[in-house]
Amino acid sequence: MFALVMAGEAIFGLPFLVARIFRPTLLDVFDITNLQLGTAFSVYGVVAMLAYFPGGALADRFAARTMMASALVISALGGIYYATMPSLGGLKLLFAFWGLTTILFFWAAMIRATRVWGGSEDQGKAFGILDGGRGLLAALLASGTVAVFGALMPEDAASASLEQRTEALKQVIWIFTGMTVFAAGVVWVCVPSESEQPELSGDNGGLSLSSIKTVLKNPAVWLQGMIVVTAYTGYKGMDDLGLFARDAFAFDDVRSAKVSAVAFWVRPFAALGAGLIADKFGGPRSIVACFLLVLLGDGFVAFGLFDPTAPWMLFMMVITISAAVFGLRGIYFAIFDDAGVPAALTGTTVGLVSVVGYTPDIFMGPINGYLTDTYPGALGHQYFFGVLAGFAALGLCCTLLFQWLCAQRSAAAK
Repeated sequence: MFALVMAGEAIFGLPFLVARIFRPTLLDVFDITNLQLGTAFSVYGVVAMLAYFPGGALADRFAARTMMASALVISALGGIYYATMPSLGGLKLLFAFWGLTTILFFWAAMIRATRVWGGSEDQGKAFGILDGGRGLLAALLASGTVAVFGALMPEDAASASLEQRTEALKQVIWIFTGMTVFAAGVVWVCVPSESEQPELSGDNGGLSLSSIKTVLKNPAVWLQGMIVVTAYTGYKGMDDLGLFARDAFAFDDVRSAKVSAVAFWVRPFAALGAGLIADKFGGPRSIVACFLLVLLGDGFVAFGLFDPTAPWMLFMMVITISAAVFGLRGIYFAIFDDAGVPAALTGTTVGLVSVVGYTPDIFMGPINGYLTDTYPGALGHQYFFGVLAGFAALGLCCTLLFQWLCAQRSAAAK
């Protein structure tokens, strides 16, 4: 499980964590707008959408260790190119490359291995540990890289030259690249091979037409996809926290990065706590509570209820939204049993749910970029958080419908 946690966060460090923690600096160093960065994320999302379903089928057939270790090493190669500070065109190609390496060979294999580890009684615990552990690692990486970044900057960070900021960002990229390679080694040593853990190979049913049809005909699976898409929208919205701190609260680059780092420290406690609560009270009920909290936090920003001269309000908002969003991430894959998904079809189901659920990788970046570039200052962020609140409300409705559907199935079985 330790290997799954390390690998699960390390592989997404280069494409996502660097931009999330150091977004204001990255925009200036690469000389691009927030909208242009959003289009690079969209390229990643499009490639990922094409890779999720075949990646799920592959995860039902091949050993997780081989797939995950290979994906990590190949993804790290992109970090070498990232450190050269490529042009916008090169950046888009790089994100397309990561869209393939992080999803086709990695994502479904990790989710299936986690479900097998959790057994029939501890799905919430298993996925809570996975996302909570990933959150702890992300928090350590965030705080560590922010410290390195700050040490490489002059004492007055606001006076740093572009060259100084570029060099500091390069060092951050190299740290994440090294972490990705190290995680590949840990996976190869710690994750059992297919012969040592035959449950991971299943019955190869994930590649049969009848098995795919079984998944496609299950309405609960489609609703789970909608739960994931609305929850993941909230997660993608957290990319805006650092920029929001700068535009609405006048934070400098280092302080803005620290705001993002705070969110990462909330993640391990929220994800693990949500997983344990889900095992006790049920996954769908826990998801309903999380969506209500997301709706409250996003609405607070959308309606402009914050005071830009009171930083404590910013941190309270970040903690509230982070707790709810990471709680959702800790359990939205823990409801496969509620949806009636056979264990042998986990990979294929993950593929379908992910195709639907991770579409925000395509559209959230451009939406955020357009609103914050078109409406400077705090206003653009308020509009953006209004969009996030709308998705949270939709997710709440989908979860309630999922609950009703599962109750109907349970009643019919009796």
